[in-house]
Formats: sequence, C-alpha cells, structure tokens
Amino acid sequence: LYWYEPATEKAAQSGFSFNSGDADVTDVQGYVRRDGVTDDALINFRQHYGDESITKEDIFYYTYGVLHSPEYREQYAADLKKVLPRIPYAPDFKAFSEAGRKLADLHLNYETVEPWPVQEDAKPKGDLNDLAYYRVEKMRFASLGGRNKDKSVIVFNSRITLRGIPLEAYNYVVNGKSAIEWVMERYQVSTDKDSGIKDDPNDWCREHNDPAYILNLVKRVIRVSMETNQIVCVLPPMA
Repeated sequence: LYWYEPATEKAAQSGFSFNSGDADVTDVQGYVRRDGVTDDALINFRQHYGDESITKEDIFYYTYGVLHSPEYREQYAADLKKVLPRIPYAPDFKAFSEAGRKLADLHLNYETVEPWPVQEDAKPKGDLNDLAYYRVEKMRFASLGGRNKDKSVIVFNSRITLRGIPLEAYNYVVNGKSAIEWVMERYQVSTDKDSGIKDDPNDWCREHNDPAYILNLVKRVIRVSMETNQIVCVLPPMA
C-alpha cells in the first residue's frame, strides 16, 4: 500500500515533493511515505469503472483479491512463473476489493483470530510446568501405515494431539505448501549444520510468557485457512 524513501536534505528543508506536488511528510527516522498505487493507476481505474469514488486503497485490496482468484491463477499460471503479475479489470471491482480487504485483515491478524475448534487429546501435566508441557520438538501427522499420513490429525508433541482438522483447510496454499504445513515445518527445533546454531521456537514462548502460543497458532492458522477458502470460493468471474 505504501513504500518509503529517504528524505533528501533539500526536500526535508523545503517540504516540497517533485513526485506529487504536495508537501513531503518526513517521519522521525527520516523517511517519506509514498503511495504504492500510482496516480495514473487511480485515474485508469476510475475511468474504466466510471466511478470517481474509487480510492488507491480500494485498488490495493482489489489487487489482493484478484491475486487470490483460482480462475486468475489458473489462466495465467505460465506467466506468473516468469514475469510480474499483470492485473486485469474484472467485471465486479467492488466484489474483489471487498474480498481483498477481508483476506488482508485475516492474513495480517492471524495471531489474534479465534482458534479453530479441534479435538485436543491431552495427557495430564503431572509435574511439568506449562513451558515443558507445551514444548514442541517437531510436529507430525498421524500415520496411516507406510508413507500414508492422516492430515486430520496433528501430533503436536508426546502429550498433545489435535484431531478433527478439516482436510479442506489444506487447500489454502502459500508458495506451494499449505499454510498449516508451513507452520509445522517452521516451528520445530533445528540445528544449522554449518554454524551449529540451534533454532528453538520455544524460546519465544518463554520470553513472551505464552507457553501455548505455538499450539494456539496451529489452531488459528486452521481458521485462517478455512475462512480464506470461504472467501475465495465465492469470488466472481474474472471476465
């Protein structure tokens, strides 16, 4: 939506912008905020749709909505692998813009959404404190025998297992992998072979006094995935 550039000494003193003709506003770190959507784009969108009420923010979210369209991604799959996306004028601008807002809010605020209600099989804590009880080493799917996995079940650790995960949640894919599987992969204890540095996601839980953060994150990403699918599946046609 915005990009930032260092304020030049001349511009900072005069308050004049050669880019927009308006006064630059420099933040405390010495940067000037610019609109990510150009004035030309705003003019073009308003002219195409015959709607002077369209804003740059509307266009930004419209673009986010279009980029989630299965029809768009399928039709331009070959191009999207080689060049930057080109954004077409869909018949229903408002629908894509509103969907983009909902998706952006969901994806930006994934840490605060209500966790998805899954069945949680948990063993007694015994003498373990919360940090030890919720500690994760490496999450995995339940086994169906051989290489077959049951993705409706995530073994969080030796004490906690999540069941009843909707399989359609895995339809929300980011960079070739479901969002749920990204979380499972990233939130595991690992050691870099070259440096010997250990990466332990549980350290964040301890530092922020939130022992169940990773467990709740998994549940939240399930909700984000499900609600994303619900928004995407009702997007209107691209043409």
